Amino acid sequence: MTQSKKLRPILALDLGTTTGWALRGFDGLVTTGTASFKPGRYDGGGMRYLRFTNWLTELDRLSGPVGTIWFEEVRRQAGTDAAHVYGGLMASLTSWAELRGIPYEGVPVGTIKRHAIGKGNAPKQAMIDAARARGFNPADDNEADAIAILHWAIETQGGVA
Repeated sequence: MTQSKKLRPILALDLGTTTGWALRGFDGLVTTGTASFKPGRYDGGGMRYLRFTNWLTELDRLSGPVGTIWFEEVRRQAGTDAAHVYGGLMASLTSWAELRGIPYEGVPVGTIKRHAIGKGNAPKQAMIDAARARGFNPADDNEADAIAILHWAIETQGGVA
């Protein structure tokens, strides 16, 4: 890769209290992990979302700057609390991206799973195994899902929204 042909960083997210993330940097290297947005005992209702947007800002600053964001688009949550957390994180993410002019798009769960392992209703362990087969060592299914989203974006979308 020549110096003039830098890649735009791509951020892939599996939104939740434990958010999985995968980032392809401008140099092509992929970094992955999880971030916890569990509220503290004395936190107000909005602190989780404030910490999330601060985390996004820091990730953007360090990766310099994020070019595209892809996230897992969940249409049905198992519980009410999970749905509220997901909605709040998605609202925080989309407003944060809009303010910075960063394109973003959700990817349906079934699309991600079909691309990763060929089955749209794959269990969590299968997603972890698929990430390991790609050379990653995800801490949990959230990180594995983010890895799958990133590879889907790179392989099918060229990483562009």
